[in-house]
Amino acid sequence: MENEGEKLCAAVRDGDHSRVEQLVRGGADVSCFDGSGFTPLMHAAENGHASIVKLLLEYGAPWNALNPSGQSAGDLAMESGHQEAFDLLLNAGIQAELVLGTIARRKKSEDGEGGKSYLEERICFSEDRLMDSESKAVMMEWEKPLMEAHAKAVCSSGADGGRVGHILNVGFGMGLVDTAIQRYSPLSHTIIEAHPDVYDRMIRTGWTEKPNTKVVFGRWQDVIPQLETYDGIFFDTYGEYYEDLREFHELLPTLLKPDGVYSFFNGLCGDNAFFHVVYCQLVALELGQLGYSTEFVPLPVKACLEEKVWEGVRQKYWQLDTYYLPVCHIPCDADSLPAE
Repeated sequence: MENEGEKLCAAVRDGDHSRVEQLVRGGADVSCFDGSGFTPLMHAAENGHASIVKLLLEYGAPWNALNPSGQSAGDLAMESGHQEAFDLLLNAGIQAELVLGTIARRKKSEDGEGGKSYLEERICFSEDRLMDSESKAVMMEWEKPLMEAHAKAVCSSGADGGRVGHILNVGFGMGLVDTAIQRYSPLSHTIIEAHPDVYDRMIRTGWTEKPNTKVVFGRWQDVIPQLETYDGIFFDTYGEYYEDLREFHELLPTLLKPDGVYSFFNGLCGDNAFFHVVYCQLVALELGQLGYSTEFVPLPVKACLEEKVWEGVRQKYWQLDTYYLPVCHIPCDADSLPAE
């Protein structure tokens, strides 16, 4: 006999708004999964029934539920080209993350204690990767073109005379972005690194002896008093979460010069296309509240990510075809700044 959840999914697939409303008002479970592993919201999104998407969201349908293929309702709307349904789901996701941070908290719960525990672990360097003690990749060689693009972005604002100004990088890792920054010969180059093994390797490979380069050992949260102001800032830590990134962003008005450029490694939800869009929009919104505009520059990465790249890596931290490089700065037009 067909249960209420199956009836609801069937009504959604048929686009029968009145029947759907009758069922949800009668207490039908809007979070149920049918035999295909879809929720009512997923069916509504895939079929482009925007009014039903709105109704289900109002009744508490989970926007971030995943089907057996790892797709959310937003992914299905995006793939099917249903813009109105997609926009409704995107807005629901942003509002939910602003209030609850559901994805970030779930990720933090899955990963354990996070940054502090990582700093206590032994790590392993090889030619093309830096791994933690659980065979998770801290950084990999395939990121090199991305790091070069990030370096170009943060080195685009400098001192008088055309020379690149003062640059800050938070998180050395394999040194990919810092090697790229060095090519621009900045007036000064400050690097913060918190892992003792990475710091020791930096000493052994001469980074602490480079001219105009300052290496600060410690967690960025602890060394802020040692910092100055910079023309360009890049942020790429490991074992931290969106809350940590948000905390760093709140420091930008004191760390970044008014005409400076900021960027960060945009690995936010790199295993799910829709969640990634939600977090790109979320970070742009929150940076906007601090007075910064954010542009996301699309960089194709599919060709860099053949299956053999991930051999020996416990989990793929990036599974999307395009990387969106964030470039953040204060708009030139003062009228575009938020009112005080």
